[in-house]
Amino acid sequence: MRAESGGGLLAARLVVPSFWLGLLVALGFIETPLKFLAPGMTLDVALGVGRLVLTVADIAGAVLLVVITLLALVRPRVGVASRWVLGGLWLVLVVQVAVVRPLLNARTDLVLAGVDAPGSWLHIVYIVADVLLLLLLLALLITTTREYRAAIRR
Repeated sequence: MRAESGGGLLAARLVVPSFWLGLLVALGFIETPLKFLAPGMTLDVALGVGRLVLTVADIAGAVLLVVITLLALVRPRVGVASRWVLGGLWLVLVVQVAVVRPLLNARTDLVLAGVDAPGSWLHIVYIVADVLLLLLLLALLITTTREYRAAIRR
């Protein structure tokens, strides 16, 4: 790939995961814990807002991952390292959205219904998934940059 021919593609391959990274940090690691510390915020309202925000974040993450995947398929395609990272992103997001979130939603339903639900490890699993997504997005940015640099040296 020549540097002048791939600049727009490279920009897109860097901007989209960077945007998702910023969204993940803002919503998952800043907004989520802060809402529980807000004065006057009831548990019911915090759980309702949290469910809504995380659902929107999951949808946005899925859309952004589809865009990232489509960008990876455009020639010149991304290298092997980026494809592995992309596979990891798909795996973590699917598990988070299809397995962990429904279980968290069921627990939230119990709490909102007034049931004294016992403590749960599901929040830890969700946070671990968010950390993995964050690390994988950083890895994708690094591998994309390295692959581009290697291509322009040829």
